[in-house]
Amino acid sequence: MGDCMRSLTPLKTPFHINKIPTSKLLFPSSLSSFQTKLCFEPNNYPKISLSVLPSQNQNQQKLSLDALVSSNRKEQLLGDIQASLSNCLSETNLHLSVPGLRSKTRGKVRDIYDGGDYLVLVTTDRQSAFDRILASIPFKGQVLNETSLWWFDQTRHITPNAVVSSPDKNVTIAKKCSVFPVEFVVRGFVTGSTDTSLWTVYNNGVRNYCGNALPDGLVKNQKLPANILTPTTKAEDHDVPVTPDEIIKLGLMTEAEFDEASRKALSLFEYGQRVALEHGLILVDTKYEFGKDSDGSILLIDEVHTPDSSRYWIAHSYEERFQNGLEPENIDKEFLRLWFRDHCNPYEDEVLPAAPEELISELAWRYIFLYEAITKSRFELPLTEEPIHDRISRNVSSALSALL
Repeated sequence: MGDCMRSLTPLKTPFHINKIPTSKLLFPSSLSSFQTKLCFEPNNYPKISLSVLPSQNQNQQKLSLDALVSSNRKEQLLGDIQASLSNCLSETNLHLSVPGLRSKTRGKVRDIYDGGDYLVLVTTDRQSAFDRILASIPFKGQVLNETSLWWFDQTRHITPNAVVSSPDKNVTIAKKCSVFPVEFVVRGFVTGSTDTSLWTVYNNGVRNYCGNALPDGLVKNQKLPANILTPTTKAEDHDVPVTPDEIIKLGLMTEAEFDEASRKALSLFEYGQRVALEHGLILVDTKYEFGKDSDGSILLIDEVHTPDSSRYWIAHSYEERFQNGLEPENIDKEFLRLWFRDHCNPYEDEVLPAAPEELISELAWRYIFLYEAITKSRFELPLTEEPIHDRISRNVSSALSALL
C-alpha cells in the first residue's frame, strides 16, 4: 500500500521521508498528548469472544474453511485461474498508448499515470510483500480494484474519497490531491509475522508502540480491548513506525489534519469490522491513506479493506482456535508470505525462489472468495478475447475524452 498517488504529487508534498533518521522513528523517547493508553493490568485481559466484536451476532453469516478449501465455486473458477497463470497483467504502458497521459509511476502493485487534473490508477496482478514483488496472481488486479470501489461506495457516510470513475475492471480514475506521507494502520488484534507487525515487535519486548502503551501478558492473535492506531511513514523504502507527536513535529501533517484523519481511520475500521463480521469474517487490521483536495478537504485514497491492505480471519472458528493455541483460519496472503519466509530470506536475498503454481492458484481463488463474501456479488471473469492491455487503453482513452 502506498503506491497510489503519492509519487505523482511531489511538488505539493514538500516532505523528504528518506531523510528522516530511522532511529528517531522506531523508539520515541517521550509520549505526546496523542498517546493512547490501554487501561488494564498485565495478565488481566478480557475473555476472547466474538461478542466483544462490533456486530450483532444474530446478523452474522457463517463461513467455513470447507467453503474456502473445497466448493463447487472453487471448482468452477480453478480452470480459468490456471489457464491465466501465464497471462497475468504484470505491466502496463498506457503512456505509450493513451493520448494525454503525461507520465507513468510504477508502484508495487499499481501503475499510476498523470492525466492532468486526474490520476489513472491501473491495478495489476503483481503480488507484493516484504517490500518487493513475489509473483503475479491471476485476476488479482480486478479483484482489488472492484473490492476497493465497493468499500469506497459503502463508506461515503464516513469520509469523501478521491474516486471519479472506473472505466475498466482494473482501472480507477481519481482526483489528484496532495497526499499525506503517512499510512494510518489500524489494528484490532495482536498478530502478524513481518518485522513491523504488532506481534513481532511485542514479542521482541516493545511495550510502547506508536504512542500506544501495551501491557505484558498479551499472546499472539489476541483481540485488543480497543482498536489502536499505529501510523507508519516511509524511510528508505520501508514502512517505519511513527508516533502522532512525531508526525506533527516533522511537519508531515498539522495537528488538525492528523486529528481528522485518525478519527476517520478508526471509524472506517470499526465500520469495516461490523460489515465483515455480518458476512462471517473478522477484519483484523488494515491500512488507510488520505490526501487533501484543492478545496482543503481530506479525502480517502488508495485502496480500502482489500486482501492486500487488510487481514481477514473466518469468524465462527476464531475463538475455539485461539483458546486451543491454533492459528486463525484466514483469507489473506499470509500463507504465501510464510512460504517465502520458510524458503528464503525475503528481505535480503537478491533472487527469490519461484512460488509454486498451486499456491498462486490458491491465492487467486482466495482473492475472489473474499470479494464474493464481502460484496455478496458474483465475481465476473473478463469475457472478451481482446488483449487486456488493449482493452484498458481503449476504455481509459474513452473515459479521459469524456472528462476533458
